Amino acid sequence: MEDVLQGLNVAQYEAVTTTEGMVRVIAGAGSGKTRALSRRFAYLVNDIGILPGNILCVTFTNKSANEMRQRIHLLTGDNDTGYINTFHGFCVSVLQEDSYAVQYPKSFLVLDHADIDAMLKIIYEERGLTLRNMTFSKARDMIEMRKLTKEPLYYLDLIQMSLEELQEKYRTAVETNDIIFYGYLYQQKKCFGLDYDDLIIFTLYIFEQNEEIREKWQKRLEYIMIDEFQDIDKLQYRLMEVLCGYHKNLFIVGDPDQTIYTWRGADVKFLLDFDKHFPSVKTIMMMENYRSTPEILSVANSLIAKNKNRMQKDLLPTLPGGKPVFCHHGKTAEEEAVWMAKKIEELHEDGVPYRDITILYRAHYLTRTVEEVFLKEKIPYTIYSGIQFFGRMEIKDALSYLRMLAYKDDLSFARVANVPKRNLGERRMAFLREYAEQNQCSLYDALQKNLDHEMMKGTKAASFVSLIENLASNAAERPVSEVLSEILDLSGYEKMLRTEGSQERLDNLAELKQSVYEYETTCGEEATLEHYLTHVALFTNNDVESGKDQVRMMTVHSAKGLEFPYVFLCGMNEGIFPSRKTNTKQAMEEERRLAFVAVTRAKKGLFLSEAEGRNFDGSMRYPSRFLLDIDEKYLTHTEPLAKDRYAEARRYIDGKEKYLEEQEKGASFISGDRIQHPIFGKGTILEVDMERGAYLIRFDKMQTFRSISIRAKLEKIDF
Repeated sequence: MEDVLQGLNVAQYEAVTTTEGMVRVIAGAGSGKTRALSRRFAYLVNDIGILPGNILCVTFTNKSANEMRQRIHLLTGDNDTGYINTFHGFCVSVLQEDSYAVQYPKSFLVLDHADIDAMLKIIYEERGLTLRNMTFSKARDMIEMRKLTKEPLYYLDLIQMSLEELQEKYRTAVETNDIIFYGYLYQQKKCFGLDYDDLIIFTLYIFEQNEEIREKWQKRLEYIMIDEFQDIDKLQYRLMEVLCGYHKNLFIVGDPDQTIYTWRGADVKFLLDFDKHFPSVKTIMMMENYRSTPEILSVANSLIAKNKNRMQKDLLPTLPGGKPVFCHHGKTAEEEAVWMAKKIEELHEDGVPYRDITILYRAHYLTRTVEEVFLKEKIPYTIYSGIQFFGRMEIKDALSYLRMLAYKDDLSFARVANVPKRNLGERRMAFLREYAEQNQCSLYDALQKNLDHEMMKGTKAASFVSLIENLASNAAERPVSEVLSEILDLSGYEKMLRTEGSQERLDNLAELKQSVYEYETTCGEEATLEHYLTHVALFTNNDVESGKDQVRMMTVHSAKGLEFPYVFLCGMNEGIFPSRKTNTKQAMEEERRLAFVAVTRAKKGLFLSEAEGRNFDGSMRYPSRFLLDIDEKYLTHTEPLAKDRYAEARRYIDGKEKYLEEQEKGASFISGDRIQHPIFGKGTILEVDMERGAYLIRFDKMQTFRSISIRAKLEKIDF
């Protein structure tokens, strides 16, 4: 084992060896924070003698957690790597151990979007709803918002109500939102399913209600480390406060300049104001950048310096000088794409693999023109979007087969009982649902008890039950990869895909098997079937990467936490990046932080581009203010920007800035206020829409409502 302190710079050394109390590390992009975190873990284990099982290390993606486990295993030589996980993954570990405290079994289900949609399908069929009432996507959003805001005590229904009481609440609901919400809670209770939001909420509830369990975890976790602290939300912060309440050894790492998830609940104040909540905290600045060339860092520093609400700091280069940062102005979006294609081919001819090149953009719609050009020029590419890997049909089917072995739950049964075809069609499934409802049992139990029923004649129900029973009997003791291969073979699933000629789906299953094998090698003794299934629902597209030699395309948000040798950042226009939806100064600063994140993904080369044209609303496209923010001496333009176009862009941006300042003042009125409009007369404010910067007003002399800008001259009057 190597000396874990060897090769660390001064700031990294201080971060690794300062083990006691509260420690805050402000770590700039590319400053080696993952290295510092893994070395600190190894230092605690190797040099101090702390047991890995007494350390919690929280990262924000499963991919970074796996990478951390591998690094720590190499540094410590110990198969036990403690709790290295996401917040949600850690909560799964807590609930697997202590879910009895809320009368939930250890074999609870962690629900993903496909599971939730399957539940919604049942609810819609039972209550006669259609997608005209609400799409599944909107229903999921409604459920999430209702849980977090409107009914934050919803979890008490799941924990304290009986299944019959919850079913009655669902059946008596009248409003569409209530039908969907309580129907969903009922379906959750039925299969003991917990979704993404429930995991932290249930864990906090157990800690609040059960002092013995809370103290057990507090005492167990002697050292807590949290990465990407700028992305933490209120629930995660509450959980952190509880967990570090006994030993008070907390180490947090973050960069306020990379806060890009406020729309998801992240609050950078938790990082910036950490010293106010914990006055004894020691703050360490890690600013030496080991990722990007000095030319790229100059652009990044110049860009982010325009944000006013930030901690003043600069990334410091450590690498030798490289190529200049190019900036291209296209006459059309197609010409911009042609320029990118040409530059990519030049790089490729110089020996750069396509996989080392990534195109970043603010929104997916920007890829259309780029794709057309790349297809024409025969440049191979892949888009990191669309169907998530773990949401693909064949992956969900394979995982549902595994879940049948562990849980025999209704959702998995409904998905795979007739895949491949076993003559268990709609009529027979309806029979099983009715039997299960009347006898308060699962669909699988209903099938087992009715194998000799007249309804099941001519089906392969008996062979399906035999398959599940035989493999389930010893699945817990065998490697997950082995069980997966066997069930895909014996069920006839892979044979079905081969018969259909679905090579891409077979390739995806091969990728799944590989990811399971990698999971086993990184998780060691924890790599059980149930552990895998409860964590796989939290995996994302970025957790499986293709090794093909293709240019990668993705949104800037998807690129967070990643790095690439060569980056093309396209569509740098006002109304695109920054987004046209940006309507407050705070939101504009977040957009600039997002641009900073994009720029700092690049290691060797950075190419910025924008094009003339018109936006969806017909307005002219101007160069992004983020391009104009960058000091000209740090950019190499492929051709000089025309002075008149530069002046036009500046006038346009100044106008937008003035609008943002007015928006900053906020609305002068609230819903219910009576107002006087200089032309329309008296009216009542019905709604304040800050996103659009408008009031919805019902004027006394008008039959329909009007949206009026909050900048309009309105006076408040009495009723």
